[in-house]
Amino acid sequence: MNEKYQVSVSPHVRDSITTQKIMLLVILALLPACIFGVFNFGLHALLILVITPAAAVAAEYVYEKLLHKPITTNDLSAVVTGLLLGMNMPPEIAWWIPVIGSVFAIIVIKQLYGGLGQNFMNPALGARCFLLISFSGQMTTYASTHGFIPTVWDVAATTDALSGATPLAYLKLGEHFDLGALFIGNVGGVIGETSALLLILGGLFLVWKKIIQIRIPAVYLGSFAILTLITAAIRGYSNPFVFMLEELCAGGIMLGAWFMATDYVTCPVTDKAQYIYAVLLGLLTWVFRLIGKSAEGVSYAIIFMNCLVPLIENYTKPLAFGIQKEKKKKDKEEAKA
Repeated sequence: MNEKYQVSVSPHVRDSITTQKIMLLVILALLPACIFGVFNFGLHALLILVITPAAAVAAEYVYEKLLHKPITTNDLSAVVTGLLLGMNMPPEIAWWIPVIGSVFAIIVIKQLYGGLGQNFMNPALGARCFLLISFSGQMTTYASTHGFIPTVWDVAATTDALSGATPLAYLKLGEHFDLGALFIGNVGGVIGETSALLLILGGLFLVWKKIIQIRIPAVYLGSFAILTLITAAIRGYSNPFVFMLEELCAGGIMLGAWFMATDYVTCPVTDKAQYIYAVLLGLLTWVFRLIGKSAEGVSYAIIFMNCLVPLIENYTKPLAFGIQKEKKKKDKEEAKA
C-alpha cells in the first residue's frame, strides 16, 4: 500500500474563502452607498472616500515595514477600515482630519494590539470617536445635500455648510422629517450613512453571500425599533410608527447595524451571545438617542458593547462535550437529595 495518511493539527475543515475575499465583498456592498454619497454631496466627498482608505493602507504598510513584520495590506482589511471611516466623515471636512483618523485606527487600535483579529474595538468607529473628541467642530458641521429630490434640508441649499440641524436633530425634538428622503438618502449628514435603502441592500448582499448572518442586524434594529415605538407613544408624538421608521432611517444606525456591529473580530461568536449583544446595542442606542441629550449614539453604543463582548462570551460559552450530561446528572441528584 502506497497511500500515506496526512496527520495535522486542527482545524481539519477548510474553506476557500479568504480574508481578502471577505473584505472585497464588504467593499462591494459599501460601494452603492459611497457612490450615492458622492452624488449627494459632490467631489469633495469623493476625495475623502479615496484619501481615507489610502491613508489607512499607507499607515499599515509603513508600520509593518518599520517593525519588520509581514506586510498584510493585501488582505484589504485596512481598505475597509479606511472606507468605513471615510463614510462616517462630514462631506466638507478638511482632508487631513480623516487622514489622522486613519492613522489612529490602524496603528493605535489595530496594530498595537497585534493586528487583524486582535483589536478589541472596531477601528473605524474608534477613530471616529477620537476625531469627534479632537475636532468636534469640524466633525459636526454638515454640508447641505446636492440631491435631486426637494426636501426640508434644501432650505439651507444656499449655504456651503450648516451645523446641528440634521434629520436626527428634528427627530430629537419630536418633530417628523421626510421619511421618503431619509429612506432614499437625499438628506444631509455624513457621506455614507444617508441612504438607508442602499445600506440595507448592501447588508442583505453580505447575508446572501454568507459573509454575515442577519441575526445581529435584525435583533439590533428590532429592539431599537420596539423601544422607540413605545417611547414615541408614551410621549404622545403624532404617528409613533412613522416616527420609529424615521429614527431607523436617520443617522448611522443602518451603517452601524449591517457593517460595524457584525465585525468578525469585535462581535460575539456564539448564537446566545450574539442575541444578548444585539439587544443591548438596541437598548444603548435608544438610551443615547431618545433618553440622553445626544441625537446620535450608534458609534458609542457599538464601541461600548465591543468592550463587553469578552464578558458576554464568558457567561454564555457552551459546556464542553460530556460536561453537559454530567451537569444534568448532578442537578438531578441534588434535586432528589
